[in-house]
Amino acid sequence: MLRGYQVCESKIIGAQEYPCPIEVFVNPDADEKRYLIEELKVDEHTLNSALDPDEISRLEFEPNHIALIFKMPKSYSGQDQLLFRVVSTGAFLFKDKMVLVVSEDVPLFEGKQFSRVQSLRSLFLAVLNRSAYHFMEHLKIINLLTDELEAKINESMENRYLINLFTLEKSLVYYLNAIHSNTVVIEKLKNYVSRMGFTTEESEFLDDILVENNQCFRQAEIYSNILASLMDARVSIVSNNLNILMKTLNIITICIMVPTFVVSTFSMNVSFPLQQHPYAFWIIMGMALLGAFSVMLFWRYKRL
Repeated sequence: MLRGYQVCESKIIGAQEYPCPIEVFVNPDADEKRYLIEELKVDEHTLNSALDPDEISRLEFEPNHIALIFKMPKSYSGQDQLLFRVVSTGAFLFKDKMVLVVSEDVPLFEGKQFSRVQSLRSLFLAVLNRSAYHFMEHLKIINLLTDELEAKINESMENRYLINLFTLEKSLVYYLNAIHSNTVVIEKLKNYVSRMGFTTEESEFLDDILVENNQCFRQAEIYSNILASLMDARVSIVSNNLNILMKTLNIITICIMVPTFVVSTFSMNVSFPLQQHPYAFWIIMGMALLGAFSVMLFWRYKRL
């Protein structure tokens, strides 16, 4: 699917006519791929890399354009079951056009950095900066989910909460790899500032992107380390909750066994004292309750 945009008064707005300065291809079909390869001279391997979620980020200089493959968080849905994945995005910067290729519909032009676009090069950097900001948004969500799951684990013995934590830890590994891959590309861009034709302002913006990306990587690393280091403790909490439950059940069982023993003893089909007494039933029930109460006092005294 093709979407066209243009820059008007430093803002990104939809374009009504094609071709247009900014073209976004969402999961391009065969005809759109043919247009990219034959008309725009995009390398077929690079185009396929932009649609491959396992492709690493990289920067390539072609005769008529600059190709950038970088990582972005995949839009989360309930079917993912707390697994956050990443997708590859291709940005192709031409002299008078910029083409973006994404495998699925993700927010590309959201944020204040897209309200002051001065050129296609600044838009090129703004899209890369949006990736770091998007990762930070997802990290905040992962942190909130982790806190919620921790509270549930402290009160529950279900394995599904632990499985959810393992899934979040796996997501953080994906994010760490993707953010680090983006950092390598940004550092490579800094080495080609003059070749890219960046202005002083754009060069400073690139420095800010690198700082934000490093902060994002550090944040993801902290969350991942905390989650990994405390996982054993959370497993121990679940085991301890199970032990407490088993102990409570044992106490209840013993409290029930004592009065049951008393009652069953006096119900045997042999001669027993008190069997002719008019209050024998209430005496036996009192003995049973006294036995149960004594066991409870004993357990409380021992604090077991």
